[in-house]
Amino acid sequence: MNRVTIVGSGVMGKGIAYAFAISGYEVYVNDLNEDILTKAKDDINTLLDGSFEKGFLKKEVYQSAKHNLVYEAELKKAVEGSGLVIEAVLEKMDLKIDIFKQLDEICPPETVLATNTSTMSPTEIGTQTSRPDKVVAMHFFNPVHKMKLIEVIRGLETSDETVKFIHDTAEKMNKTTVEVNEFPGFVTSRMNCLIGNEAMNLLMEGVASAKDIDNAMKLGLNHPMGPLELADLVGLDTRLRNMEYLYKTLGEKYRPCPLLIKYVKAGRLGKKTGSGFYEYN
Repeated sequence: MNRVTIVGSGVMGKGIAYAFAISGYEVYVNDLNEDILTKAKDDINTLLDGSFEKGFLKKEVYQSAKHNLVYEAELKKAVEGSGLVIEAVLEKMDLKIDIFKQLDEICPPETVLATNTSTMSPTEIGTQTSRPDKVVAMHFFNPVHKMKLIEVIRGLETSDETVKFIHDTAEKMNKTTVEVNEFPGFVTSRMNCLIGNEAMNLLMEGVASAKDIDNAMKLGLNHPMGPLELADLVGLDTRLRNMEYLYKTLGEKYRPCPLLIKYVKAGRLGKKTGSGFYEYN
């Protein structure tokens, strides 16, 4: 399998496409919105150029990655010939199911279909297709080119062959995998959402400033990034959708902090909008 398609060219889609391209794969990036697709191309090229100039990529890897990236707005053309298709759109189940139904119709039966969800059910998504054994969750972390982990989530019908295929693919990308049996939030999102939500409650209650809360976690508990910094990086709208899903499926302890809801209503979505718990240039 040398060709992969990424459906969705937002923050995660761009990162996943870059990671596959520098690993020697032919990568098709798809998005219905051509403006977003054009921006994705510019952003990926900027990341490639910067990585090469700083010496993180060898010349042959840089040139190969540039050559291997293709940007295609038509879904059927984008997935044709790909052994793996990864959906990386918003955390909205209806949207994901709609995409997987389309993919199931146009992809050959042997194509593996993966969702980059951080919380949602690959079983529910796979049930909407004729190949639930070939549907799996492949949860990457932001920024993809720096984060070593891929969380591999097995749905109820996901086959051992599919899971092995994903592990082998991750190994070729120089990533480390953990295998998880499906449950809402998996491992990382359940833990991360709880920590982040409590940090937001601390801020709302005036216990400490955002900077001091984050520094306490970084310097006292050895977290590489503070929970409020991380929420800003992920996007507060994305974090709120995750919290709402976990609250619905797992109960009261995942009730979203009122401050998070207020920030999203105000359009303070984190780094991507220039303001969240911190201000950004």
